[in-house]
Amino acid sequence: MIEFSDVGQLRSPIVVAAFEGWNDAADASSAAVEHLESTFDARVVGAIDPDDYYDFQVNRPTVSGAGDARKIAWPTTRLSVASPTSGDSDLILIRGLEPNMRWRSFTDELIEAVHALGGETVVSLGALLADSPHTRPVPINGTAGDAGTAARFRLDASKYEGPTGIVGVFADACTRAGLASVSFWAAVPHYVANPPCPKATLALLRRVEDLLDIEIPLDDLPERARAWERQVDELAAGDTEVAEYVRALESREPETELPEASGDAIAREFERYLRRRGR
Repeated sequence: MIEFSDVGQLRSPIVVAAFEGWNDAADASSAAVEHLESTFDARVVGAIDPDDYYDFQVNRPTVSGAGDARKIAWPTTRLSVASPTSGDSDLILIRGLEPNMRWRSFTDELIEAVHALGGETVVSLGALLADSPHTRPVPINGTAGDAGTAARFRLDASKYEGPTGIVGVFADACTRAGLASVSFWAAVPHYVANPPCPKATLALLRRVEDLLDIEIPLDDLPERARAWERQVDELAAGDTEVAEYVRALESREPETELPEASGDAIAREFERYLRRRGR
């Protein structure tokens, strides 16, 4: 059971969760939650006991400092709380590693913690490698765990079948526990899989911003996303095979309407513009 400290009074808190590992191509989703932690000065209120869920030969602890200040940091999953200046809800932020064992007990602990902190809606973030060109907007697939949540947030119910990671397991457990569960997945170009991928992180944060109707300060993230795209352009320019492959991806008809072309997306972008102008 997770023990909490310094929680305070939370306003209708909403959970945003991401886990490093198989679910986190180019570290895009965990970077999104890390950005929320930094931007909103989140404070850690609790952590999973790592002894029960992690193999320390796979995810080794790290040591730092010198003399009396020397300490060991153990890999784990931590819960933080933050209070955005806009919106009517506080955030419960969950960020950690995909566990190596006992996934059901792991998710049970997290759901018990969400209930204890008063959360009723959980937004899980993930990122996967895909045949998506880096020159296009990052596709974000949003799904809901049940029909009621899908209708509430204007999303589709998940139809995915196949192997899953801790994001899928956690989202399913949330639905079974009576929590409104939403998942957003970013598609990272597989030919530039090394982290970071700020363009995918930015796309995830914008979907979170729209879903929660809050303003998320982006700092230098848009510029880092543009710089990342320029660097990949230079990579492709120097490699004929990569350049041809990118052109082939660009020539494909998108399976769905481009995100920036839909009426809902245009409306969301205009609302975001108004929020940033303080209206």
